[in-house]
Amino acid sequence: MRQIVLDTETTGLEPGDGHRIIEIGCVELVSRRLTGHTFHQYLQPDREIDAGAIEVHGITNEMLADKPRFADVARDFLDFVMGAELIIHNAPFDVGFLNHELKRLEGNWGRIDQHCSVLDTLAMARQLHPGQKNNLDALCKRYGIDNTHRELHGALLDAEILADVYLAMTGGQTTLSLGGSAATGAAPIPETIRRLGNRPTLRVVRASADELAAHEQRLQAIDKASSGNCLWQNLDAEVLAIPAESE
Repeated sequence: MRQIVLDTETTGLEPGDGHRIIEIGCVELVSRRLTGHTFHQYLQPDREIDAGAIEVHGITNEMLADKPRFADVARDFLDFVMGAELIIHNAPFDVGFLNHELKRLEGNWGRIDQHCSVLDTLAMARQLHPGQKNNLDALCKRYGIDNTHRELHGALLDAEILADVYLAMTGGQTTLSLGGSAATGAAPIPETIRRLGNRPTLRVVRASADELAAHEQRLQAIDKASSGNCLWQNLDAEVLAIPAESE
């Protein structure tokens, strides 16, 4: 599978307010391996960048004065991502801006999801880690990914970091490669699975009468607090209702 990890930087938060994309960064994954192929472009937005946005990414209008416009790079960009799965953190934000830029072009360029499929890693992270912070910095810390070199947001840098986060979220390293490299085309060395034989029987430690009584007391408290919806007590009742098999 060919996947493109994508990030953008913009002049502000809402394309409906006339805000534009000023940087696109993409890195390519093929079969869960970084290929080294990237797409990176700064863009002239033909409008002022919000001060709050500059604080986030550090890109100023002066830096973009001589850069091409989205219309100048749209074909190269679509050729790069065509047919791939886009991996984006908070995809509605970036997809909304990309569709806004495509809509501004002359002719019918369609929507980005007509050229690619889209995977939102923020939605994925919220499913994996409900109730926790799931921004890119938090995920880097959770999965042990070094992002100390990032002082400001940048589209290509964030796409590279997100690629590492995505691989960690979806299984991390899938093969043990010793001295081999994806760039050389060397076949991966499979990791040997070791099975332990003659394992001793596991010791079963049963709860004491005091522990069982304390457990039952706790279940009753939960049942009272949940208006009779204690799942564990319901399960115990179901188990007791099953007739014992005749010997």
